[in-house]
Amino acid sequence: MAEESSSSQYLVPPHTVSVNFPPHRPFGKVFKSSVKEALFPDDPFRGFKRRRGQSSTSTSTTSRGRNTTFINALKYFFPIADWASNYSLNLFKYDLLSGITIACLAVPQGISYANLAKLPPVIGLYSSFVPPLVYAIFGSSKDLAVGTVAAASLLSASMLGEKVDVAQDPDLYLHLFYTTTLFIGIFQLALGIFRLGILVDFLSHSTILGFMGGTAILITLQQLKPFFGLKKFTSKTDIISVLHAIFSQTSQWRWESATMGIVILIVLTSTQYLRKKKPSLFWVSAITPMVVVVVTGVIAYLIDGEKHGIQIVGPHKKGLNPISVKYFVFDPKYIWTAIKVGLITGMICLTEGIAIGRVFAGIKNYQTDGNKEMVAFGLMNLVGACTSCYFTTGPFSKTAVNFNAGCKTPMSNVVMSFCLMLVLLFLAPFFQHTPLVALATIIMSAMFGLIKYKQIYNLFKVDKFDFVICMAAMLGVVLISMDMGIIISVGISIIRALLYLARPGIAKLGKISDTVLYRDVEQYPESIDVPNMLVITLGSPIYFANAGYMRERIGRYIDEEIENGDITSGNELQYLVLDLSGVSSIDKTGIEMFKEVHRITTRKDIKLVLTNPQMELTEKFKASKLLDVIGKEWIFLSVAEAVSSCRFMIHESQCEKPTTIG
Repeated sequence: MAEESSSSQYLVPPHTVSVNFPPHRPFGKVFKSSVKEALFPDDPFRGFKRRRGQSSTSTSTTSRGRNTTFINALKYFFPIADWASNYSLNLFKYDLLSGITIACLAVPQGISYANLAKLPPVIGLYSSFVPPLVYAIFGSSKDLAVGTVAAASLLSASMLGEKVDVAQDPDLYLHLFYTTTLFIGIFQLALGIFRLGILVDFLSHSTILGFMGGTAILITLQQLKPFFGLKKFTSKTDIISVLHAIFSQTSQWRWESATMGIVILIVLTSTQYLRKKKPSLFWVSAITPMVVVVVTGVIAYLIDGEKHGIQIVGPHKKGLNPISVKYFVFDPKYIWTAIKVGLITGMICLTEGIAIGRVFAGIKNYQTDGNKEMVAFGLMNLVGACTSCYFTTGPFSKTAVNFNAGCKTPMSNVVMSFCLMLVLLFLAPFFQHTPLVALATIIMSAMFGLIKYKQIYNLFKVDKFDFVICMAAMLGVVLISMDMGIIISVGISIIRALLYLARPGIAKLGKISDTVLYRDVEQYPESIDVPNMLVITLGSPIYFANAGYMRERIGRYIDEEIENGDITSGNELQYLVLDLSGVSSIDKTGIEMFKEVHRITTRKDIKLVLTNPQMELTEKFKASKLLDVIGKEWIFLSVAEAVSSCRFMIHESQCEKPTTIG
């Protein structure tokens, strides 16, 4: 009785809602929709449209409506107009404290990273004055603090150093840095204007993690030159050359410099440990680098440090940023190097800055606009290139300090810029006695936090391929060069993406008991095979690159099902149900694949059934006449409806068979 009750539900055809086949959309409409989705996935003008609509209903006069529309447009294109309109003294108290705090970090970091890039230290101070002002106008992050970064500084120095020897021609080297910053700005601005942020996605989290770790190791080792007071060093960046340069000159090591470095390193590490134990004392670790610079500078001045092997920064220029437009280098001999370095470094700076901005925005539950960030970064580097700055982005350390200090708006960048202006106008000469070993230890202490051991180990546990990508970047940077490390890692990432495209997910589905759900039989071993039917789900767009694989994989499933079927018990395969829920698009080769599968199933006396095709598929099925081949009646909204209909047809065919009387 149970079997009879079970089968009686198929005596009537299931009530199904037929698949909708909308009218053919014009090519222009389809193309416009595709371009909009590719370049404007965030629908950037939705907020502006909403405001404009609201203003039109609440405004009685046309002039007021126009004024409101203009204000809304101004707020969209200039984010400062949005947050400044509601700014208050209460907010400024927080931003003032944050700005002063990050300024204390910006001075030693600016000098240190400029030294890392083999540039005059004052260039690092210039780069913390003008770019933050530009970002405050165009940036969408409330927490991002603008400044120079160590990894990009070393990368550019190593790549430009291959073309120009800074010792022989320091002016050309500096001017080439300005030119590189110009191209970085152009590149980032173009990405933002043309909505091409998708290119940044090729730098995966694994690549960035490995690159930053490898770079941190290299930078730390390179700081052993000023740490031990060495005067000669290698221009190469691979670890073998760096270690050879250090240990081949042990006779030149100066214990005075090393002793000062060890003491400073202990102080910096202790304050960082204190910050982790007591987050409320973050300001201690934030101002410590500035205190170190001042105290060691006084000590070096009093004891005449250079006579004791303690190298110092040297004279600083006093005054604000001079205009540097006339120094751009467009000589064909050097311009391609500047463009190449600009593209690579610009991509890294952009990825790092946007990612860091999103992290802190997520903590405060607001969103940053990726394309606005690209425009802001591009403009601040363009303006910076014209005002004696080198490239800037949003470094993690400075942004974390800004966040912990309680910043409320980008005004904290303005405060920092004002503090740097005072330093440049009045205090810059006082930093000329700063020991290089102090700057080296500041960089080293910052680099220790960039080697994310736990995250790398987590990659190994979660995804071995991601771990390989990460280690390729790290080992490539450490053993070969920084640019080759990135290229190798990105290359492996692209190969992985191509493998995903060429070998998409295909799975056999079974029915979960007492439900209408059908799931992968490997993931759910308790699922039940559907009698007389093979249900397969296709999990990706179907293109020329994977159509052949899909056809072969479907054919293999059919052969296995036929071999395992029991013809004597009436359990032979009669229907092939393909679930197209995961197929978002298809090309001509994919269409031909379905026709080939239909021919294969027809020869084997199996009916092909499709479920839940998306709009693009239904349009192309109609245009290619595939619907005429398969039949509209064999396309269903869901797997459950398709299975129910097939069961009904099987039951009907069994009822129609003549009974043999013995």
